[in-house]
Amino acid sequence: MNITSKDSFWFWSAGIAVLLVGAGIVSYLYYEYGRGSAEVAPAAAPPPAVSAPAATEPAPAPPAPAPVARATPLPNLDESDAEVVSGLTELVGHDALQQLLVPQRIIRNVVVTIDNLPRQKVAVNQRPIKPTPGKFLVTGSEDAHEIAAENYMRYAPFVAVVKRIDAQTLVAFYRGLQPLFQQAYEELGNPNGSFNTRLLEVIDHLLQTPDVAQSPRLVQPSVVYKYSDAQLEGRSAGQKLLIRMGPANAGVMKAKLREIRSALG
Repeated sequence: MNITSKDSFWFWSAGIAVLLVGAGIVSYLYYEYGRGSAEVAPAAAPPPAVSAPAATEPAPAPPAPAPVARATPLPNLDESDAEVVSGLTELVGHDALQQLLVPQRIIRNVVVTIDNLPRQKVAVNQRPIKPTPGKFLVTGSEDAHEIAAENYMRYAPFVAVVKRIDAQTLVAFYRGLQPLFQQAYEELGNPNGSFNTRLLEVIDHLLQTPDVAQSPRLVQPSVVYKYSDAQLEGRSAGQKLLIRMGPANAGVMKAKLREIRSALG
């Protein structure tokens, strides 16, 4: 799990990526690499379990839809940040965007983030979201650490943004810029791949994240924390991020991902 003092960063990264194109759930992550600077919080009762709809078989990925007709020409990929910022400002508001977004190389960073979510590691130097303040919180004894319930509150601002996102509007915004996402995906080393197909694959992968009702136990074999459960620790970066958010927050994220998946068709 590699939880250190950058844990909140990746939460946002995975998150906005999700927001922008519906795949990585706007996460409030601050991926804590290499710095075991977690604070120990007083023991607290774990948050209540969130019941999720029964898992269903992922629908086969449809062909990429035609890009939305535009009244103005598409900007060059290298000059697209201003249009993305403008569109996202209308979608989430100026203050939220100022708080979250790294306003450079947005589409490229979103594509890298989404592509990495089903993998074991993510590109922390290509984040589309700013780190969030605060430290990762653990509770328990030295030999029986677990994620503190108070830690889940660090993600509340992000979750609030996710709740008010309209999936149909988000997907329409993505489709209007879809050729640029495709270009960035091809430049990433996928000349024959479809970013839209990859996006749907990643959403389906995130929706398969197990619901973990109890706060996961942690071990600290070196500087960073890891899940003591080998099955949890072996999951992808994206699924571990959802688990780390806590069951209530993860439930909100999954619900929004289902809306986005449906809007994508």
